[in-house]
Amino acid sequence: MQKIPNKFFFRIGEVSKLTGVEPHVLRYWETEFKTLRPKKNKASQRVYKKKDVLLILKIKELLYSQKYTIAGAKKRIESEQNLREIASATPRLEETLTEVKTELKEVLEILS
Repeated sequence: MQKIPNKFFFRIGEVSKLTGVEPHVLRYWETEFKTLRPKKNKASQRVYKKKDVLLILKIKELLYSQKYTIAGAKKRIESEQNLREIASATPRLEETLTEVKTELKEVLEILS
């Protein structure tokens, strides 16, 4: 695998070369994996972000190396994304709870 260049956007041909996945397969995966949705530029060409390229590499690993089915790979990717969302939300939740506790103490002191 080649090193992913530090660019904002990649065209489908570049992504194909970087990942070793044919363009028609990339287009098919877009229909199967809801998280893989590259934008289109004014010329209606697909433009992938670096996170899309990383996701493609993950899908390729699951399908080709670990022998997952498409359905299995979808479930695996969705569960990993759900875990990341929960993990990123947890620090904010704790911060909010701390703020609420502080405000409740202040209100109780005023009422006492």
